[in-house]
Order: sequence, then C-alpha cells, then structure tokens
Amino acid sequence: MGKFVIRTTNTGVKFDLKATNGQVIATSQVYKSLKTCMNGVSSVIKNAAAAAVENQTVEGYETLKHPKFEVYKDKAEQFRFRLKAKNGQIIAVSEDYTTLRKCLNGVASVQKNAPDAKIEEA
Repeated sequence: MGKFVIRTTNTGVKFDLKATNGQVIATSQVYKSLKTCMNGVSSVIKNAAAAAVENQTVEGYETLKHPKFEVYKDKAEQFRFRLKAKNGQIIAVSEDYTTLRKCLNGVASVQKNAPDAKIEEA
C-alpha cells in the first residue's frame, strides 16, 4: 500500500505519493497551507483511479476529458506525466522516465496506490 507523505518546505507545504517500495511516484505543487495540501491529496485520491491516459507522445493523439493523466516528453526528451483533476488543474506530476513503458508503469502505480494510501506528515 502506498502513502502520501506531507512535508513543510521553505515556501509552504507539499506532498509526495510513495509506492510500497518507498519510491516517489508523484509529487505536488507547493501549497500555502496544510489544509490546501490536504485538499490536493483528496483530489488525487478521487481522480487517479478514474483518470484515463492521454498519450501526447504520439502524433495525432486524441484529447481526452478531465480527469486524465497527460503523458508527454519534456525538453530533455524524457517521459513524464501529470494528473489533471476534473477542473483541468494539475494536481500531481511525475519525475522523469527514460522510456514510455516506465512512465506508463508510473501512471499505473499512482492509479493503484493513491486510492487506499495512508497519509502521514514528515
């Protein structure tokens, strides 16, 4: 079972979603307060399982409705994903992956781990 780890930074509060093995599979923006960060966690829990995958790395990809995972290549040609809520806001992002398969495995891990993840403060 995964877990959300909430931590305070110099500029606010953020969360990391960690898989069972402790690896970070998604992270949040920096929120102004613990309350707004917890709202972000709730949004990931609610949206991750229902989100479809929009693969923006293929030419002519179909634009899907929110919530969705957008899989894309960054400027360094690495694969990444971002989870967008029903309102289109980005609620979690991944680190970079060297292959599309690894990136899609990361998406699957978020879908698997987020709904039942424990929440702890670091």
